[in-house]
Amino acid sequence: MTGGPDPREPFTEEELAKVGQIFDLARGGVTDELAALLEAGVPVNLTNGRGDTLLLLAAYHRRPDTVRMLLARGADTDRVNDQGQTALGAAVFRNDPDLVRSLLDAGADPEAGGRTPAEIAAFFGLDDMAALLVEHRRG
Repeated sequence: MTGGPDPREPFTEEELAKVGQIFDLARGGVTDELAALLEAGVPVNLTNGRGDTLLLLAAYHRRPDTVRMLLARGADTDRVNDQGQTALGAAVFRNDPDLVRSLLDAGADPEAGGRTPAEIAAFFGLDDMAALLVEHRRG
């Protein structure tokens, strides 16, 4: 007799679809529903097949309430996806000063990632973002 399904077995299509829906909640900013799933045991640092975390997706899709909720639950601010991106880098790329401040205040490292947030700001000519990062370092 076993204690449940074999963890080495691949996920079914139905299971993969359910996991995909969790990431859709982060993308869509469905904060309350996502929070309920986290409270039920979904890991706050759940990562998809590209290495994207819930926090990175919420930051990229400019979902400030979802970002704050994930940060309050201990989301890893410096997790790097397979493309070398971080949530802070995504917020800088999206030119969102409020998200950048939230992530920096939560301890996000402005030097993390394959291309750092400062490099992203410089590459895309986001002078306000670059200034915000510099201001945080001085602060």
